[in-house]
Amino acid sequence: MPGITRIQLSHGSGSGQQRLLREILAPVLLPDRQGVYEDAAVFASPGKRLAFTTDSFVVQPLEFPGGDIGKLAACGTINDLAMMGAMPLHLSVALILEEGLETGLLVRVLGSLARVCRETGVVIRCGDTKVVERGKADGLFVTTAGIGAVLPRVRLSAAYARPGDAVLVSGPIGLHGITVLAARKNLSFASRAVSDCAPLAEIVRGLLDAVPETRVLRDATRGGVAAVLNEIAESSEVTIRLIQERIPVPESVEGACSLLGLDPLQVANEGRFVAVLPAGRAEAALAVLREHELGQGAARIGAVEEQGRFPVIMETLIGGTRSVETPPGELLPRIC
Repeated sequence: MPGITRIQLSHGSGSGQQRLLREILAPVLLPDRQGVYEDAAVFASPGKRLAFTTDSFVVQPLEFPGGDIGKLAACGTINDLAMMGAMPLHLSVALILEEGLETGLLVRVLGSLARVCRETGVVIRCGDTKVVERGKADGLFVTTAGIGAVLPRVRLSAAYARPGDAVLVSGPIGLHGITVLAARKNLSFASRAVSDCAPLAEIVRGLLDAVPETRVLRDATRGGVAAVLNEIAESSEVTIRLIQERIPVPESVEGACSLLGLDPLQVANEGRFVAVLPAGRAEAALAVLREHELGQGAARIGAVEEQGRFPVIMETLIGGTRSVETPPGELLPRIC
């Protein structure tokens, strides 16, 4: 396969992003790095373990049902910390503003970001602002970085899944991607969809307090559940078997995906995560998740098996079995 000579939209997610990371980004920036790439870096600090993460947000439109770019930026960074078992503490916020951006819109989205931080106990510590010419930034780009404290006894990694483990999802999937697409393209048939964008630190803490044996947490953002499960299976050198009838897909998502030819498993989420944990603790985990507002609809969707031909397979509604692949690129660009 020829090397990458120019950046394409397909390099923004899925297998395209993995190739970009493997062939260009990691060799230049992290030439000595080996091992699994996680949602946040965990490192030792006197008396505690900390997690550190950073992310950029370029969603279009800037406001959509259930959220906006400000809420998305705060939740996205908080959730990446939570997926490593870290409770968020500090946030930085950098803004690239386009000439002509309405200040009223800017105030609204920054208010959303600040509100999420207040509600989760996160302190905004620093930031930066740049302004670029009209037409150079689609209104507003946001970059955040976060630091959190890892909970005691917690050890999470995409490489920790083991044969026999249960695979859970914290709630119905696909709402964020379909909501943003519907708002962008004015799709009336998907107008009832509302983004699941939400901070997950509280529900994750409840899960980890009850089931500290949890092995893997991953929020299913770009590439959806399909991309996350493939990452886990490949990192852990296992196969994950899904049962289609158990996967919670909202009616609005199922209908839109059917009309658009999309797979709900590949559609982005911003308030849902996948958990892998010992099978004997699955019911306890589900009980804790379902007690929380954000865990309504949590389900056990599959199991981990010894490594087979495909990283992820699914038992379909009609009784067959098919592989579940990582999307080749960004199916829905600019969704986060």
